Amino acid sequence: MNGGTLTRRPKAMLLFNPRVTQTCRVPNSILQIAAVLEGRIETEFVDGNRERDPWPEIEALLASGRFGYFGVTVMPGPQLRQAVPITRRVRERFPDVAILWGGYFPSNQPEVVVKSGLVDFVLRGPADDSLPMLFDAIEADTPPDSVPGLAFLRDGSVIRTRAGPVPDPDAMPHLPLERLARRYPMAGYLPRTFLGRRTHAMHTSMGCPFRCSFCAVVPIFDGRWKGRSADMVADDVLAARDAYGVDAIEFTDNNFFVSEARTRQFAQRMVGQGVSWWGEGRIDTMDLYADETLRLMREAGCRMIFFGAETGDDAQLAKVNKGGKQSGAQILRFAERLRRFDIIPEYSFVLGFPQPSEAEMWSQIHRDIDFIREVKRCNPATETILYIYSPVPTEGNELHDQISQAGFRFPETLDEWLTPVWESFDLHRNPLTPWLTPAMVRHIQDFEVVLNARHPTHTSFHITGFRLKLMQALAKPRYAKRVYRWPIEQRILQRLYRYVRPETEGFYAE
Repeated sequence: MNGGTLTRRPKAMLLFNPRVTQTCRVPNSILQIAAVLEGRIETEFVDGNRERDPWPEIEALLASGRFGYFGVTVMPGPQLRQAVPITRRVRERFPDVAILWGGYFPSNQPEVVVKSGLVDFVLRGPADDSLPMLFDAIEADTPPDSVPGLAFLRDGSVIRTRAGPVPDPDAMPHLPLERLARRYPMAGYLPRTFLGRRTHAMHTSMGCPFRCSFCAVVPIFDGRWKGRSADMVADDVLAARDAYGVDAIEFTDNNFFVSEARTRQFAQRMVGQGVSWWGEGRIDTMDLYADETLRLMREAGCRMIFFGAETGDDAQLAKVNKGGKQSGAQILRFAERLRRFDIIPEYSFVLGFPQPSEAEMWSQIHRDIDFIREVKRCNPATETILYIYSPVPTEGNELHDQISQAGFRFPETLDEWLTPVWESFDLHRNPLTPWLTPAMVRHIQDFEVVLNARHPTHTSFHITGFRLKLMQALAKPRYAKRVYRWPIEQRILQRLYRYVRPETEGFYAE
């Protein structure tokens, strides 16, 4: 099928959420699409996280003849393992069904997706407005060129339409959780984590107002952000608590804490409501919060906040568009400050940004490791998550120019993206970048193992008692003497104890 040639087909859409390796969450993306299309087009969904093998269910539904469209939401990494093979089977078995992909992977790699021959349309960014407009174009038998946020193939060329608007979260319909609960029991989406007995993942805003040059959000939203009002967020949380016994929320927003006024108003509503919560924010933004706001947040159930610390090197922060706002001194000071309010800072660091020479590369790695140790000295409770820098397709900045000049290239086919090395790349575990040597990667990973043993993550709440003490005791001399090489004993223990890696697995769930 050619994206420039549209024909009418049954007005029903099957929405598929591929399996991930992380904690099973409510599939917010396909539920949002179902909510937006309510009254316009019939929808049904299949969640790959809840099906042993989703293909028989997908095949049976499409074979019914009810569905003219198959929509897939795709994140980079593990979801591709299921999304690509099933999409290929749908194309082969049901050639008259139009296939649409949305999510971060196709939004950042639209050419690869539409050139595969498997996907008719990529929805780049939020599809709340563009998807209904696309269906209107199909019904009217008109070209889709005026529909925002699309990518499709026409006569061998990739057509990208203009970027779509960021939807108003307050105008978004409520997610049809009751429909999901009829198909899949909600208990399977509400695991026990370190936050609470029943943890629910919610998304309350779109985009991020910042333009960090290493972030996959930037090409999609380009510094735009809109948040749901504090009262509506509180209403959603309390409704989930009352309907499903939710006592903890994982706010999966790219930046939940953009507005202090919004955060404060939400916290005022949540005091005494018995719900713990976690979200993502910016250090330089939240360092401007008043002490009273931080104190209120903790009283309202805020347990931990994720921050992109990235590095303590001010020059490197400037290169990745965080300089001038965030500094190494501020990162340390803010970790100490949160300690006063009993809120755990979860700092992520990105090691392996490109440097001019191998010697400077090693020097930067050692400085970053020393800085991480200093963070732990300032506030031992700080969660520290390590990523190895993986480029994203953001153009027009110094970092992009550096990686291009170094010879880095993304895969040009979906099959290449499916290889294990590129899946690891998407999880920030295997950089595949020419400036990082295997010895450098090994050194970073060895340090990470020792660090995790000396200061285990709070999310591995199942590791307690003797196990916890043994792991920490064995790591103590290594950490004190900075001997990170070959931590075989810790690798064995962490595998035996099922140590959780939040950076790739999310929160541990029982």
